[in-house]
Amino acid sequence: MNRAFLALAVHERARLLLIGVFGISGVMAFSWLARIPSVRDQLSLTPADLGLILLVGSIGALVTVFSAPALLTRFGSTRVFATGAVVNTLGFILIGAGTAMGSSWVFGLAIVINGIGGSLLTVPMNVESARIEQAHGRSVIPHFHAAFSAGAVGGSILGAVASSAGVPVWLQFAVVAIAVGGLRLAALRAGLVMPGAPAVNAGAEAAKAPAVLSVWREPRAIMIGVLAFAAAISEGAANNWLSLAFVDGFGATEAFGGIVLGVFIGTMTIVRVFGSRAIDGLGRVASVQLSCILAIAGLAAFGLSDSPQLALVGVALWGSGTALCFPLAVAAASDEPAGAQARVSMMASLASVAVMTAAPLIGVVAVAFGGPQHALLVVVVPLVAGLLVAGRVAPLLAPVANPLLVLAEVPEHVPAT
Repeated sequence: MNRAFLALAVHERARLLLIGVFGISGVMAFSWLARIPSVRDQLSLTPADLGLILLVGSIGALVTVFSAPALLTRFGSTRVFATGAVVNTLGFILIGAGTAMGSSWVFGLAIVINGIGGSLLTVPMNVESARIEQAHGRSVIPHFHAAFSAGAVGGSILGAVASSAGVPVWLQFAVVAIAVGGLRLAALRAGLVMPGAPAVNAGAEAAKAPAVLSVWREPRAIMIGVLAFAAAISEGAANNWLSLAFVDGFGATEAFGGIVLGVFIGTMTIVRVFGSRAIDGLGRVASVQLSCILAIAGLAAFGLSDSPQLALVGVALWGSGTALCFPLAVAAASDEPAGAQARVSMMASLASVAVMTAAPLIGVVAVAFGGPQHALLVVVVPLVAGLLVAGRVAPLLAPVANPLLVLAEVPEHVPAT
């Protein structure tokens, strides 16, 4: 009983710490996304130029995120997360420095470094979220993403306030990067990674490598991956372009564009906070179907509207629909404990590819469509694909041993990760 109680305490501590890490990650990401118009102007970039730099700069992140499952197997969640926290901090500081210098080359290098660090953080964070949900035996993954969304709202507000107050981009980014990096490392030291995190020695690593790669050939995992990709490209497109699209499309100020982005993230936050009960009531499949329909309707209202008021309503619907799709994909990918880490890593990898694809795709299409507002309509295509594969997220019927009882038997020492 004592061991079970201690296990529960460890799980709850890890849950709260991970919620905090997701939250500060949202603050960091969106504090700069809200300043994209300033970055673009200081670097004298067109939408296509900005999209191209983000694409080229994301190559390092793309390679890293596909390597993440092997890195986790070799080094463990703790070391990968710690490395990502340091690299991400340095990259974020350099983004501000490159902007202040007016150098697209420094800016592009900074995007590479920042993306590598972000990829090293994303995979262990999602793997740990799945482990915590399995340990608790109920839906909690949406809460982590709700924390990210809440942090994103705070980051958007921070960016809008900094813009209105005339705070230089480089100063804002440096302060945020150092603060978030320090908090991430503090959370890791306090017990972010639960005992029993998957870690193997070099000999076992070679034996397990085929299993890691084989998940990319599983039909169910691939279909769930389609949903994860659709959710991430929807969210990524909004994160990168929504503020700028409102500024260019409706003549709004940068500060108001940041507020519009905050509306998108705010609706995502509300749905994610209360979404677990909706999922329990409707079921995964119906939840995904309803989410995709809302996102498609909201995106269409925003992209086709000439009225800023209607467009703002569309933004709220778009955010509401996007909110639960990726958390549900991660939950479905972790249904089977065997290979869950590889499948969750696969979802994170596809999400990273989607986010990297969104920025340049919208930038290129914006040239042909006359601006990012109408170009964002291309996101409807992957959302329709997500709607079509919704049936694949249904929970597996095979009984699974209670992971809470399994983890309760873990020795008191923490295996090296």
